[in-house]
Amino acid sequence: MDSGSGGLRCKEKFAGLVHALRHSLFSMRYRVRHPVAGRFQPYRYTLPDRYPWLFRFAAAALEGREERKLLSFGCSRGDEVLALRRYFPNAAITGIDIDRNNIARCRARIKDSKIRFDMAATTKGEAAQSYDAIFCLGVLCHGYLTISKAQRADPLLHFADFERMVSDFARCLKPGGLLLLHTTSFRFCDTAIAQGFDVLLEAEPQQMAADVHFGPDNLLLQGERYRAVAFRKRPQP
Repeated sequence: MDSGSGGLRCKEKFAGLVHALRHSLFSMRYRVRHPVAGRFQPYRYTLPDRYPWLFRFAAAALEGREERKLLSFGCSRGDEVLALRRYFPNAAITGIDIDRNNIARCRARIKDSKIRFDMAATTKGEAAQSYDAIFCLGVLCHGYLTISKAQRADPLLHFADFERMVSDFARCLKPGGLLLLHTTSFRFCDTAIAQGFDVLLEAEPQQMAADVHFGPDNLLLQGERYRAVAFRKRPQP
C-alpha cells in the first residue's frame, strides 16, 4: 500500500470519527437542554410569516367576530405575532414564551398597545374562554425524536404533558374559537378534550414538517401521517 492511499484512508477514518463525535454532542445537547419544566421544543427561534396558508385560513374562519383576541403560544422573538398582526390588523394579541430573553426582545422590538407579551410555560395564568384563536405552531414537538429515529417519545416528551397543555388551551378558548396546532409530536385526536372540537382543516403533505408522531403510550406511530391542524371548539349546549 502506498503512502497516498494510506493517508486517504486515515483522513476518511478521521472524518468518520468527527462525524460520530458531532452526532454524540448533538444528542447530548438536546437531551440535556430538554428538562426545563414546560419546554417541548428545544429551539428558541422561528421564521417570519412561516405559515401564511394557515394564517389566511384562520383570518377567514374568524371573519365577523368582533374584538378578536389571539394567543401566540411559543411566540419566540415575536415574528409570529408580527405576522398575525398583518392578517388581523385590529385584534388584541398575546405572545407567551418560556424564554425570558425572547420575551425581552419581543417587548423591545414591538410597540403596539394591543399586543402584550408574557413569560410563561403554560396558559394556566390566562382567563377561561378569553381567546378567539390560539396558535401553537412548531412548539409541542422535539426534533431530536425524528432525526434519531426514536421508537419512544419518553423520556424527552410525554403524552400526558401534551394532553395537559392542549386541555388548558381548550379552557382558554371561547366557544366557537379556533385551536391551531402544527408540527406536534403527539396527535390532538388522541386527547380526551378533542371530543369537544371539530376538525376544520388538514394540511397538505407539502405543508407538513417531517416530524413523526407518538401515541398515548409514548410509542412511535406507524402508517399515515396525522394532518389535522385547525380545530373549532364546539359551543356548549
